[in-house]
Amino acid sequence: DEMGQAIDEVAADDDIRVLVLTGAGQAFCAGADLATLKGGSDPGFLAAENTDDIRRGFRLAQKMILGLQRMEKPVIAMINGTAVGAGFDLACACDIRIASPKARFMVAYIRIGLFPGFGGTWLYPRTLGSMGKAAEMLFTGDFMEADEAYRLGFLNRLVDEDQLEATTMEMARKIAAGPPIAIRLSKLMLYKGLEFDLDTALKMAAAAETITLTSYDHEEGTRAIRESRKPFYEGR
Repeated sequence: DEMGQAIDEVAADDDIRVLVLTGAGQAFCAGADLATLKGGSDPGFLAAENTDDIRRGFRLAQKMILGLQRMEKPVIAMINGTAVGAGFDLACACDIRIASPKARFMVAYIRIGLFPGFGGTWLYPRTLGSMGKAAEMLFTGDFMEADEAYRLGFLNRLVDEDQLEATTMEMARKIAAGPPIAIRLSKLMLYKGLEFDLDTALKMAAAAETITLTSYDHEEGTRAIRESRKPFYEGR
């Protein structure tokens, strides 16, 4: 799977500090679900008759979701259109989401009698801000428009279509210019914190802060403030 391999390569390349994920065409990712809803002939592995092929397809798709979530580096979704089914799940698996008004989101699985097999029941409550909205999208298969997604906090930015790429890349460059160690630890603890109690979170925070306090980047950051200049972080 090309996308899975690309995610692995980005994760392993220390010269890459941020990943931006976007669609190649008019949609962010329509998925096999939309093709099926429209009567298309290529719903992908969901139409496989062999259970082993179906399971293999799920494993490949789930690997992409896990790869984005587990990646130490921040992942930004630049959402240029419709995100349906597994495409919506991919958007949910990203850390930051920036979209144009053309963006629309739909769970879709329920419309064709399917369960969301790509982590949706874990992702939706965490990204949509409430169990109620997650349940609504799961049970109805209705679209969520871009303006509602922004109001709910699912989208970090909602910008005009002609500003989408510039806004996204500005965010990516800003993050990429930051201290890699502190940012990677922040992402790790951000998601792990959803599983920890406060006592465990405080202990992990002390361990992470010890790492950053002894880093070159911390010295560089404080030195840059004293010298009234921009810091140059090296990730060490």
